[in-house]
Amino acid sequence: MPDLSTNLHGPAHPADPGTAPGEEPEAVPAAVPATPPALTPQQAGERARAVIGEIERAVVGKPEALRLVMLGALAGGHVLIEDLPGLGKTLLARSFATTLGLDFRRIQFTPDLLPSDVTGAPFYDRNTGEMVFRPGPLFTQLLLADEINRTPPKTQAALLEAMAEGQVSVDGATRRLPDPFLVIATANPIEYEGTYALPEAQLDRFLLRVRMGYLPTTTEAAMLRARIDRAAPEPVLETVAGPAELLAMRAAVERVEVDDDLVDYVIALVDATRNDQQIQVGASPRGGLALIQLARAHAMVEGRDYLTPEDVKALAGPALAHRITLKPELWVRQIEADDVLARLVASVPAPRTLPRAVTP
Repeated sequence: MPDLSTNLHGPAHPADPGTAPGEEPEAVPAAVPATPPALTPQQAGERARAVIGEIERAVVGKPEALRLVMLGALAGGHVLIEDLPGLGKTLLARSFATTLGLDFRRIQFTPDLLPSDVTGAPFYDRNTGEMVFRPGPLFTQLLLADEINRTPPKTQAALLEAMAEGQVSVDGATRRLPDPFLVIATANPIEYEGTYALPEAQLDRFLLRVRMGYLPTTTEAAMLRARIDRAAPEPVLETVAGPAELLAMRAAVERVEVDDDLVDYVIALVDATRNDQQIQVGASPRGGLALIQLARAHAMVEGRDYLTPEDVKALAGPALAHRITLKPELWVRQIEADDVLARLVASVPAPRTLPRAVTP
């Protein structure tokens, strides 16, 4: 079994690991207070902007990527960062864990990684003569799944099941994961040898996909100068929020108002992906749910407690692009899913809507 000790950061944080037949229940500290403080959407949006502002001290020149990851955390989903090496994906994930006060673990996925290396496994305790479950790195609040496409499908499935269900089943026992539980997975899109591409059905489990891209040359020069002046690899970030506050911000997303015409607009966009001539497989109903939740989080971060068509348009690409399959001939023409979705967003009529509070 591979040694994961060099890839894990932060203390182990099992949450409600459950009890298998023949095992004694383990005492587990509470991950968060039972009743987090209530926040209005405006208050939650202000806290979210503060988190993003603090992380921008470490992750330079990527405000859009930071905002998208923050929206994923607020909407209660998991994030896939698909981009080239060396663009700050690991730094971004670690910065979010620090700023949000979350326990953090990192798994470097490799071809020899086993599912038990991720979820944990029972072991024999010689002192008691009993089998005791040892939680794996999955039992944390923010998990960085680094290069998820380098591990075999069986290990990928163990992680993706936990992402979908919020629990793992090992040795006949079901164990809950902490709350909040957030996975930020990275994938390298340029290497194919020794990798295992995630199937489209598994990609659908990620709430959104983020791409970072290269920095502008002026911003990159400023980053290098800041590193020289700092005389340290990374700036020290402060904890702006905590697990309970993140849960309160997620609850505030549910109070963002959504009119019926905007629900119809989201359905029209999703349906357009299923009937477009360039798309082989359109977005699933889960895609519509993801889009509307991300759009609500976007409205909240913008300081509003109601949804507008602009919120939906801004998140259509990140929420749906990884959920559709283009026809094979488009690869030769170098047309990507983001391009097709941008065309659909421009062609599907958007409603003119106002919040109920100000509707004449």
